Amino acid sequence: MKRRASSPPRESSLSNLVHTARSPLQPQFHPSKLMPASTATSPFISMFSTFRAELDEHHDRRERVIKASRDITALSKKMIFSLQRVRDVSAPLPSTIVADLTTRLSNINELFSSIVPDLQGLNSWRYQRQISPGVQEFVEAVSFRHYLTTQRLITLEETQNLMPEGVILMEDDYLLGLYDLVGELMRFAITGMATGGKLPGGGSRSDEMQSGGGAGEGSGGAQKRDVVQDLRELRMRFEEMDTRSGTLARDVEKKMEVMRTCVEKVENAAYGMIIRGRERPKGWVPEERVQEVVESY
Repeated sequence: MKRRASSPPRESSLSNLVHTARSPLQPQFHPSKLMPASTATSPFISMFSTFRAELDEHHDRRERVIKASRDITALSKKMIFSLQRVRDVSAPLPSTIVADLTTRLSNINELFSSIVPDLQGLNSWRYQRQISPGVQEFVEAVSFRHYLTTQRLITLEETQNLMPEGVILMEDDYLLGLYDLVGELMRFAITGMATGGKLPGGGSRSDEMQSGGGAGEGSGGAQKRDVVQDLRELRMRFEEMDTRSGTLARDVEKKMEVMRTCVEKVENAAYGMIIRGRERPKGWVPEERVQEVVESY
């Protein structure tokens, strides 16, 4: 009786199949080989190619706007740093500061002009969130300069005239820039009290008390405003606005809290200066140690 030849182990057969499938000499399956030839001329190919070109153009345009916004923000901050060296309001700015501001403004206008083609039509709304930080910082800088020279708030129309034609100043950006202005006025007021012993924009409270004059009374009986009064006026106007709904609701909530804190810091510093003014002689200037504490605001 003949014995039947034994078959190879099953595991060996499976390993041979796996090895054969992994062999580089084995032809690879590609779905494109099964696609009909008419697909190459399908209208969907050209359609999605157009979509790809539009998306690439959108991303390039968006990056240009973001970069310009960052550069405008940096230049506007440098303008504010220069303006913080001023010590009084309603007075001509020093020539060195004017020259520096003129250069910065010229550079900012060039940056705005470079993205004017990217902000036309619907794109002015499409990239509003990208250009908004730079516009807000620009509003803060020019409004601070306007306040130091005129002691009044710059209007929306005046700010728009400082920007190149083709760049639209949104009301939201204008208001948010004015919120940030309060912080710069706070630093300006604290520094003025620390270095000069009086509130910028108004007479020294200790001088008025010793001379018998009323608080804030100027020449000719006209009342002379100081920074504290202007900050209180700004706080009152901001609190009157209803920003619980709309596009401002998200941004105003944080800025409102910061604005109130800044005004309170100036008020507390002014109260301390008034109390010291009653107890100390005329012409007294804060000591170095006290000045450092005041500047910490």
